[in-house]
Formats: sequence, structure tokens, C-alpha cells
Amino acid sequence: MQRKTPFLIALTAVILVAVVGAPGLTAAPKLTLPDMPNPKVIAYPHEVGKYGGVHVRAQITDPRTFNIIVAQETSSTDILANIFDGLVEQNYITGEIEPALAESWTVSKDGRTWVFALRQGVTWFDGKPVTADDVVFTFQAIFTEGVQTSSRDTLTFDGKPLRFRKLDDRRVEFRTEKPIGTFLRVIGASIVPRHKLAEALAKGPAEFNRTWGVNTPPREIIGTGPFVMQEYVPGQRVTFLRNTKYWKVDKAGNRLPYLTRYVRLIVPNLDALRLKFLAKETDVYAARPREFSEFKQMERAQNFTIYDGPETFSSEFVVLNQNPAGVKPPKLAWFQDQRFRRAINHAIDRATIANQIYAGRATPAWGPMSVGNKLYYNDKLPQYEYNLARAEQLLAEAGYRKGSDGFLRDAQGNIVEFTLSTNAENNDRVAMGNILRQDWTKLGIKVNYAPEAFNTLVGKLTGTFNWDAIIIGLTGGIEPVTGKNVWLSSGSLHMWWPKQEKAATPWEEEINRLFSQAENEVAQDKRKQFYLRWQQIVAEQVPIHYFSYPKTQPAVRNTMGNVTPIGLQGAIQPIDTLYYKQVLR
Repeated sequence: MQRKTPFLIALTAVILVAVVGAPGLTAAPKLTLPDMPNPKVIAYPHEVGKYGGVHVRAQITDPRTFNIIVAQETSSTDILANIFDGLVEQNYITGEIEPALAESWTVSKDGRTWVFALRQGVTWFDGKPVTADDVVFTFQAIFTEGVQTSSRDTLTFDGKPLRFRKLDDRRVEFRTEKPIGTFLRVIGASIVPRHKLAEALAKGPAEFNRTWGVNTPPREIIGTGPFVMQEYVPGQRVTFLRNTKYWKVDKAGNRLPYLTRYVRLIVPNLDALRLKFLAKETDVYAARPREFSEFKQMERAQNFTIYDGPETFSSEFVVLNQNPAGVKPPKLAWFQDQRFRRAINHAIDRATIANQIYAGRATPAWGPMSVGNKLYYNDKLPQYEYNLARAEQLLAEAGYRKGSDGFLRDAQGNIVEFTLSTNAENNDRVAMGNILRQDWTKLGIKVNYAPEAFNTLVGKLTGTFNWDAIIIGLTGGIEPVTGKNVWLSSGSLHMWWPKQEKAATPWEEEINRLFSQAENEVAQDKRKQFYLRWQQIVAEQVPIHYFSYPKTQPAVRNTMGNVTPIGLQGAIQPIDTLYYKQVLR
């Protein structure tokens, strides 16, 4: 339901969307584009729409930054995805990689050199042309030591950074030491304007990381996407205006997007989004699985359709902190003990989570890949059935004993106690935490449950590392190597112990090797074998305890045009081509 950059796995607070119509709709005029000799034509199934209307979406957390290079959480990236573009993009229906800012590319016979040609006539919001200098600058920023970005993880191959250089104003060359079979999947980093950010980078990475913070006047955030940021009111909304010089057109040659304006509301929790939809103030709502039957009955009266989509690629889970920089003994010993992790995995009641949170409309998760990913899902993973007796047995074998006071103690007599948190704005995760706390307490573990703000959690995960256990989520994608920032031991989102200089365990080192082998392999069926083994290791070592993969089910009012709920994760048409068929009020 939203235009996303698919090339990097990001932390998710669970973002829902909403839409409201507005007067002033007009037939799409035929446009001539003398400034754009080769615009991208959106050829996938859609209608030629009308111009006008105000599109309103909502999310449950304020953005942390407007700097797309350093953004690592959906509260920021989902806003910025409509401002910035990459050289390539993913087709939301087929998942194939298509041209974007780059209109074409070539690759050498040895598969090590790629040359991308920029689309002519593309300009930044301030009218300056997009050139190869902007592309080179973007990658220079990504590879500047100290710049807080996850993109560096995905663009480093076997420990060696991607090499790049300008050939001329429209062409950029990229080189790798070995052929990279997944190169097009990872080269889609958002391009940023050199003329706006070069001075900040020249002052050092700390200055660059602070640049384009949320206090920046919105009009200074310069991109190439379909919408220009106009206003940001913390805790209330972000407002955008249509980019009248956007580089995409519809199949009739009309410049996109159709919408005049869109607003992204910031609301306190998931329930607030539901209430707005039921009050007919919004036109799209990412209904939660347990709401499906209720919403199905209200379709006619409320003039919407709720779609029964596939399982999401995104994941919900709990992770224990194994990072010595953030947690000390004896907790560190517990969390680094595979037997302890397996034991508490048996004390996660996935059936109750699926039934109470998702009304049964979810598939239990035993590993990092959604069953919705038909290409790479491993259906032979070990399953940790909910079994407190088995959990107690594993704990006893590892030297843990429950005392007469009911508390679990380790072999040194320390009471097993830690703090569990999640983002308080997400009602469903808060409920998941209560289920976990109750069952882990039955094992004698003293669980201090403390939900807090999403951006606070992200700060701990990526900055201070001062946390014990967190329930959170990650966006997903077709190709696992796009999640190198999570799965490589050196990755910035390797949450349980990020940025390791050397893999701390043999199994993490094996995952490093598997991902290296996968990205070097051109044949998809051969890459799959590496991914199957990766999933097996994660299921056996349980650094992350997964819950379920719920169904996607967007509820969309029938006044909207170009709603096509097919393709990846049940996505509807991107915002580029959405339009209003009629005025609501």
C-alpha cells in the first residue's frame, strides 16, 4: 500500500495507511514533455486517472530523520520513500528489478563491471539536473566511515567495498572483485543531491548524520520523487505537494502522480487508525487479521472492499541482547547460551498469539523467511512446539533450577531476571509481550515488562545497545541478501550483537559465508540452497524468536481508482498511480 525502497531491511513499527478524497478532480490532460525525452512509462495494469485530490496516510510514530542515507526505521523510510529514488526499483507486482533514475545499464562479460546511464531530463525539486556527480556523491557518503548507514552492509562484498566512478555526466561505473548475481537487488540505494549535502559531508560524518534532521525546514529536503515535503508538525502530520516535474508517466503519456497533495498523519496507536477509518475519515486501512470477518460484514454499508491477501514478508519477533557492549554477566551468559534460547522458544505460545492477535489468520513462524516467499521458504525447519515441560527440561540440562520461592536461578545461583520491551504505540506487540511475560514467568523467570516509544527502542538497538529483550519487527524482501545489514555479523542491524569485527560464533561465520556464496551465484536455484541452509541455522540457533506471519488484508474505499491488490504481500497500486474516481464531499 505504499511506495517502498525494497533494497534494505528496516526496523518496522508497523505502519498503516489511510486516504481521503478532495474536490477539484479533473480529467488527465495529455502532456508534452519536452524536458523529458525518455520518461518512465508505467505499463502495469492501471487506468488513466484524473488529477486532483488529497491523499492522507497515517503512521503511529514520528520520523527520526529526513536523511535517507542514515534512516534505518520505517517511521522515517516510509515518509522518505516518496521523496527519493534509486537507480533501479522493484516492480510491485512481479518483484522484478526495473529501470528508475537509470534508464538502462550494461554489464561486462565477466560480470564484474556495471555501467548505468541516467535518465535524461530528471531534475531535483529545486530544478537542478540529476547527474553522475549526485550518484557518485551518494555512494561516497555511504562508504564514509562514521556515517550511520545500513546501505554500506549491502554494498560490501566479501569484505571489500563496491568501487564506483563517474564516466561522464550521465554514466556511472560500478566494479566488484567477483561477479555478483544479486547486484541489481542491492544497487537501489536512494540517490541524494550533492549540491545540498556535500558541505555537510566535508565537515565529517557526525555533521552529515545530523544534517536533514527532523528540525530541518521541509522545503530544504530535495529529492526526485513524486511528492515534495511542505510541512512537518511533530506528533500531528507531514504534508506533501505533487512534484509537477516527476519523471514517470502513465500509459497515455500523462505525467504522474495524479494526486495534488497527500498528508501523512501521526496518530498515537493502531486503534486510532481503525477509528478514523470507521468514522469514514479515511479511505484505506491495513486491517489487522482479527478484524477481517468484522470488516467483511461492513463492506456494503461503509462502501469499501477488504481484500484477502497473502502472508506478509515482514516479521514480528523477540530478540535477546548478546552484545557485551550493552549487557553484562550474568545476563550475557544466559542470552549467549543456545540451550537457554531454545528453552524459552518452547515457552512462546504461538497458537495463542495467532488466535488472540491474528484471529487464526497467520502462519506460525519457525525461521526468518515468510511462507509467503514462494521462492526461498524452507518448509523443513525444526519446530518449537509450545511445551513448558520441555522448556523446563532444557533449562535443567543447562544448569538452571527453580527455587522454593518460584524464581529460576542459574548454576551460580543468580535469579534469572531481565527487562522485556516493545513499542508502546503498537497495541498488538504490547499484547504479544503480555503473552510472553506470562509464560516465561511460569518458568520462574522474573520478567520486567516495559513498553516504550518506538524511536527510543531504535536508538537503543542502533546506538546505546542498552537493552535486554525487545519485541520488534523487520520489513522483508524477496532476496535475503538485501538483509545483509541484519544477517552478517558485521551488519549494523545484526541486532543481538551488531558490527562485530570478527564473527563471534562459528554459526555466524557460516552465515557470513552462505551470504557471500549466495550473492556471487547468478543461478536462482543454486542461491536457494544457500538460503535454505541459512534458515536452518537460524532455526537451530534461535538468535531471534519468531512468532507468526499474518495475512495482509487492505480495506479500501470504492471511491479510489487503480486499486490492484495483487503482487508482493498483497500490495495495492503504488501512490504514483492512485487517483480518486469521485469526490467524497
